[in-house]
Amino acid sequence: EVQLVESGGGSVQAGGSLELSCALSGYTYNSYCVGWFRQAPGREREGVAAIDSDGKTTYADFVEGRFTIYRDNGKHVLYLRMNSPKPDDTAMYYCAAQSVRWSGGTCLGAYEYTFWGPGTQVTVSS
Repeated sequence: EVQLVESGGGSVQAGGSLELSCALSGYTYNSYCVGWFRQAPGREREGVAAIDSDGKTTYADFVEGRFTIYRDNGKHVLYLRMNSPKPDDTAMYYCAAQSVRWSGGTCLGAYEYTFWGPGTQVTVSS
């Protein structure tokens, strides 16, 4: 059984930093993407960052170089380092993993992912 569990969320001031972690257990689809998504109240879930098995990373435009996604394959942990967060980054953040690679996909589409964690809340104050 594949399980994803996020941690590291909380409250942070704008301009600070925060690091999210996602522990992946039972996940053996090592050829595909894993990523971070977020959803704010009243808004659709959107892709934040993704990384594939070759270490190639993809970021949403709104990240603007402030976040870094990386993975520790040995420990089966995915991270999202958030530097200089803004109040607009306030949302529930979700870790996700693919079970199939979508042809033409960017790895930032929620539809591309099969497995999801329960989420961790990030609140950025001004």
